[in-house]
Amino acid sequence: MKSRILSVLILALVIASNAGAYPVQFKEQYYKLYHLHLIQYPDDTMENIYWLEKTLAADFANPLYAMASIEDKIQWEKYRYLFMMHVNLKLIEQYVFLGNKWNKRNAYFFNAPWKTENLDSLNTAENCYRTALYYWSAAKEWAEKAHEKRFYFIRLPRVQFWDDEAFRIGNGDLDYQKTLNRELTRLQNTRAAFEAMDDNTY
Repeated sequence: MKSRILSVLILALVIASNAGAYPVQFKEQYYKLYHLHLIQYPDDTMENIYWLEKTLAADFANPLYAMASIEDKIQWEKYRYLFMMHVNLKLIEQYVFLGNKWNKRNAYFFNAPWKTENLDSLNTAENCYRTALYYWSAAKEWAEKAHEKRFYFIRLPRVQFWDDEAFRIGNGDLDYQKTLNRELTRLQNTRAAFEAMDDNTY
């Protein structure tokens, strides 16, 4: 019995060692490494940011390996614009997740002994939100390119959700700038409340 188990383990190791790995080098490959967790810890979020940043920096794969069915050059062009817009939106989401981990939404009087730590935390949250604003500018630019008149009747059913995102950006239903500016204003108010704390606060 033990020899049979040992044989199976050796066979499994041989098969695993012969399983060829392929290098990750194209946008579509890096994008597939991005994933959401049930509970989003900061390390998980930073891992996703890393993969999405690599996605932006990489080249597109051949249209044969695109995440949509591509039949001609105009579909290929629209696909690339939508892909870039979508990745920028995912980066915004991740930076908002990260910022929310450090954003102290209320300056309670009993937090006064940790005033410095809370102010540091707010600075980190602000940096995350401001980085998200940078990606929002990029996402809007790509959405505008994807919705030029020449693309009106170009459909990519497998990535219809991306097209819907571009449409929502165009009509104002999806507006991260409004959301982020609201968070930044609230953050500034919380920061002012912490800065006003002194030895008599608690």
